[in-house]
Amino acid sequence: MNFCAWMPSVEMPDFYRRIHALVVPSRTQPNWKEQFGRVIVEAMACGAPVVGSDSGAIPEVMGDAGLIFPEGDVDALRQALARLMRDPALWADRAARGRARVRAQFTQARVASETVRVYREMLAT
Repeated sequence: MNFCAWMPSVEMPDFYRRIHALVVPSRTQPNWKEQFGRVIVEAMACGAPVVGSDSGAIPEVMGDAGLIFPEGDVDALRQALARLMRDPALWADRAARGRARVRAQFTQARVASETVRVYREMLAT
């Protein structure tokens, strides 16, 4: 395991391509719950499988592209990471699903189109 110092955003794609998996072990707090999680989309776009807790929006952002574990369940997190390490086909599947999900749901064009659709719905009512 490595802990990296801060790095400029332009270096993040290369970083994501080098990691085996991105882990997002968020835990809901009384005053906070995980939101969109841009880091998840960035990692998936670069082909890094994502393992995330079921906190907040993480499962919705990941869809079927990542592995979800119950927040705070360290053993379930360990098992998910072990599965990715032992099963290259699972790793490749989650990497491919992540990239496909980003292309289908999270491109700038898609987000802009959905934003316009919502505004038009609001204006129509």
